[in-house]
Amino acid sequence: MSVAQRLAELGIILPTPAKAVANYVPLVVAGDFAIVSGQLPLEHGQMAVTGKLGQEVDVEAGVRAARACFINILAQLDAHLVEGLASVARVVRLGGFIAATPFFTEHAKVMNGASDLAVAVFGDAGRHARSTIGVASLPLDAAVEIEGMFLLH
Repeated sequence: MSVAQRLAELGIILPTPAKAVANYVPLVVAGDFAIVSGQLPLEHGQMAVTGKLGQEVDVEAGVRAARACFINILAQLDAHLVEGLASVARVVRLGGFIAATPFFTEHAKVMNGASDLAVAVFGDAGRHARSTIGVASLPLDAAVEIEGMFLLH
């Protein structure tokens, strides 16, 4: 099954990719890899989940935010690669930043929102290395930000 078919089966329609808001580009291709800059949990052009995990944001909302971030990563890949998502051979690495209180410890559960979707979309090629880091704040008060590295065909 193709990535496009899996997305359709999951009921996911890729949004228009977000434009860079500072001095960076959303995606860089280097050799056989595509590196996607950190994506925020935007849904319909609006920040879907703001605040800190362990305070006003619960784990379920954090998972939703991580999933939205990964959907936005997919949108960047689809828009910037010549063959779109068909160019992706494997998800290599995801890096997650979770805005959280100092006592929040369920970062991994939140990041699974992105990781689980990566596997749902790419199958075994979606299994990846990852880092999940708790931070004091993120741009625009986002609850989660995720970046990714992908091997290309």
